[in-house]
Amino acid sequence: MDRKDILKRVTGYIEKYNFLVVLSIVFAAISSLLMLYVPILAGKSIDFIITKDNVDFKSLKKILFICFIVFVTASIMQWIMNRINNKVTYEISRKIRKDGFEKIRKLSVGYIDGCQIGDIISRIINDVDTFTDGLLMGFTQFFTGIITILGTLFFMISISPIIAFVVVIVTPLSLFVATFISKHTFNMFKVQSEIKGKQTGFVDEIISGEKIVKTFTKEEDCIKEFDKINDELSVCSMKAVFYSSLTNPSTRFVNNFVYALVAICGAIMVIKKPGVFSVGMLVTFLSYANQYTKPFNEISGVVTEFQNAIACAGRVFEFIDEESIDFDNESDIVIDSVSGNIDIKNVSFSYDKEKKLIENFNLSVNSGKRVAIVGPTGCGKTTIINLLMRFYDVDKGEILVDGKNIKTITRNSLRKNYGMVLQETWLKEGTIRDNLLLYSDISDEEMIEAAKKSHAHGFIKRLKNGYDTYISEDGKELSNGQKQLLCITRIMLNIPPMLILDEATSSIDIKTEIRIQKNFKKLMEGRTSFVVAHRLSTIKESDIILAMKDGNIVEMGSHDELIKKNGFYASLYNSQFEQA
Repeated sequence: MDRKDILKRVTGYIEKYNFLVVLSIVFAAISSLLMLYVPILAGKSIDFIITKDNVDFKSLKKILFICFIVFVTASIMQWIMNRINNKVTYEISRKIRKDGFEKIRKLSVGYIDGCQIGDIISRIINDVDTFTDGLLMGFTQFFTGIITILGTLFFMISISPIIAFVVVIVTPLSLFVATFISKHTFNMFKVQSEIKGKQTGFVDEIISGEKIVKTFTKEEDCIKEFDKINDELSVCSMKAVFYSSLTNPSTRFVNNFVYALVAICGAIMVIKKPGVFSVGMLVTFLSYANQYTKPFNEISGVVTEFQNAIACAGRVFEFIDEESIDFDNESDIVIDSVSGNIDIKNVSFSYDKEKKLIENFNLSVNSGKRVAIVGPTGCGKTTIINLLMRFYDVDKGEILVDGKNIKTITRNSLRKNYGMVLQETWLKEGTIRDNLLLYSDISDEEMIEAAKKSHAHGFIKRLKNGYDTYISEDGKELSNGQKQLLCITRIMLNIPPMLILDEATSSIDIKTEIRIQKNFKKLMEGRTSFVVAHRLSTIKESDIILAMKDGNIVEMGSHDELIKKNGFYASLYNSQFEQA
């Protein structure tokens, strides 16, 4: 996205708060104009000091009282303006972050699988924070700066048009310098944000895979890789900060030159026109010259910071604009319950369109049948599960549930009719009870009964607080087997008409697995079930066994039928009893 597109998007978020923005401008104008009135009062007070023994104290007291009122009123106005700016800025930040988080929910599984999680986190958290800081600085300093420039210009012209003309001619040089530098720093800040995202993604990957790193003693390699990314960020940040930091000294040089020029011209006028241009007027003019140049420094700083903010906003908007694959049409139907008849017709699918995976896949499963899918790693077993659940959509062909194409069924209603236990477990931060019920309206008795069937009740009772034991994200305090037992219990609490068991007992000991299989057998009765397993001894009683290779079904039948064929399945089955 270029800067114009990004600014349009930002303006779209601000439109809702137009009234508050206008109100902020009004308060900024009042506070700025009040502060601009102070130099006039200061100039008059100096003129009241006529000679050493000739001072108009009565008039001085009156001016000091007016100054006090002006300062108090301006401070209150500025406080209100800051409150408004903070509200607008953080409301916009909240809305952008909400849009970003909602986008995660709408993105396809394929997109999430193909990108760094840390980069997404960096966009929604770090980049939005940077954008918020830049926007807040813009609201707070930009409005005040513009009004100060216009106000001081008006007062200077009213005092001395000639000196005001000199100031107006020279001062814009600082703005030109700031603009030139800001144009060249935008791309640097953009690259800086991208490298930060890359760094966050790498750190997230290493932390989540800490055991793997330590197992293969890759600590030094990881440190070297991190140092490489860190060095890239350091170089990029140094360039961005160096060039952006040139703005302030450059503009200050121009501003100090203007101040000196005004002092010289004003002093000459005081000497040559003592009755027309007084010392107090010179002091007032010098104060205005200083106030006139000061906003240029602030605005240049705002422009520099805003370049960084816009670069970060662009990354956030690019993420928000990603295509929402996981989106249902209004015409899609909602299914409450199904009998479980599934037909897969001429389905072709591949994750990488240049590498074929599943070609012309056909399968028909009647309601209540148990289907086992076996085959070597990468043959497409889990892919079939992904397609049934619509985590991915087929490239060609169709999948029917009770005669309805799943592309015409809402994803939520389709998935509610599946019960799913994967090899990879998912547990959230909270108690064991929260993870089992997921806020469903189920009694404690039903929960405990399900836990007994899955043989999870024993280890849960041994925990410090039983079912109220608090676990962290992904249940790091539990073993893989215990986490898998909790996931199995969750399915037994909400039994849908169709089941998917993808290596559901891979982390569980053999003795417990045999016990669970008996309960699974009861669970599958009358329900269409798909079982993916490497332990082929656990699927012998399946109604249909699909032996897959390279994305195709090479053999199909019952266990006894396939063993008699002495083909691919028989080879797989017998290999588990062979000695190395």
